[in-house]
Amino acid sequence: MRRFLRLAGVLFLCLPQALNAQQTTIFHGGPSHVGVYEGSGLQSFRHVAWKVRTAGQIYSSAAIDSGVGYVGSTDGGVYAINLSNGTVRWRFATEGRVTSSPAVAKGLVIVSSYDGNIYGLDVATGKEQWRFVTGGEHRFTATHLHGAIPATEAMPDPYDIFLSSPTVVGELVYVGSGDGNVYALHALSGTLRWKFKTGDVVHASPSVTDGVVYIGSWDSWFYALDAQNGALKWRFKTGEDPDIHNQQGIPSSAAVVDGMVYFGCRDGHLYALDAATGSWKWDFFTGGAWVSSSPAVYQGKVWFGTGSNHELRALDALTGKEEFTFTFDRGIFSSPAIAGGLVYVGGMDGKMTAFRLTTGTPAWVFQTPESAASSAAYMMAANAAAQDTSAAADRPFYDNMMVRFHNSLTGSIMASPVPVGDVIYVGSTDGYFYALQ
Repeated sequence: MRRFLRLAGVLFLCLPQALNAQQTTIFHGGPSHVGVYEGSGLQSFRHVAWKVRTAGQIYSSAAIDSGVGYVGSTDGGVYAINLSNGTVRWRFATEGRVTSSPAVAKGLVIVSSYDGNIYGLDVATGKEQWRFVTGGEHRFTATHLHGAIPATEAMPDPYDIFLSSPTVVGELVYVGSGDGNVYALHALSGTLRWKFKTGDVVHASPSVTDGVVYIGSWDSWFYALDAQNGALKWRFKTGEDPDIHNQQGIPSSAAVVDGMVYFGCRDGHLYALDAATGSWKWDFFTGGAWVSSSPAVYQGKVWFGTGSNHELRALDALTGKEEFTFTFDRGIFSSPAIAGGLVYVGGMDGKMTAFRLTTGTPAWVFQTPESAASSAAYMMAANAAAQDTSAAADRPFYDNMMVRFHNSLTGSIMASPVPVGDVIYVGSTDGYFYALQ
């Protein structure tokens, strides 16, 4: 940063002292996804209390309930982990990657998998109680993607990382799918209440406030739906990129607060809309950098991360005026979380940084061991590749883009941190789920 399981692999150092703090059971702090948590927050990082290794990468953000953390892995597993000591209580195996963040409600852990199913698992045992079969999962797919060749080949987007994370309100579960639908399911049975068809993949997580479901699609539209019947209330059009499809799609989940809806888009904007009507209030242009990060909103400021220019920004929530900017070494997909006067966010550089809300300056930094060991080598290789013109003709080939992205995930923190009391829980692409204290 400038300026400023395998299951046997459990390292236990000390007991977190926050198990009686607020429980957070839905992605980004609740159904409105504002990213704000009660509790003291972690004011000064001291050590890793424990870490649990999965057999895959972790993009999933944890759900925390009654002293247990629930998180998914690309090894296909959903893990229940005792927060007191980092031991695994149970693991449920799906048949696909789990990059969705679980929700805990009605005695169930509800989560999506790349196998095309949405699961309801018993919270105590991990036993499957129900599954809902969607029309199938897949990443956003387009021709000439990001300028890659062959130009006529349909290519799945490697940067479409996250699956939609379920939101539970009352008796219903709301979740998006790669089949293009937004679903409302009965939480106890998994049976369908309604579905709404969009024009493409839906991997944002639904925000539900005052009887309305707010969600974006990769079809470039942002939707407001009636939470009881799925009827369209309004929709808002974002940017399109019909040739290379780089500057389009809404992977960011919305934050809804004080009658406003805030969400990011790959067209390089952070949008603020009137929640009741969908009318435009303001937007902030990042210079073209993607906003895949879901914004956090607190005390009149909107915090979010960006991709290619590697920035964490804070904007005035009423006007969109920029107040703070901090530059990371690499892009930000992690969604900021706020607790105890600090905002916490992870980066592709493998660093978890806590910033002071009042000044935007760093309070502390944690870096995953894998990223610390490999970041210098990665940056050196990336700089050398950028200056090498000998193989320039082959660089745009799709396979090379996939390899570059894979090689960039060196202990990266793509998940959103979850503050509980004075502990931060977060997963990494190194496969570990960490308790930071």
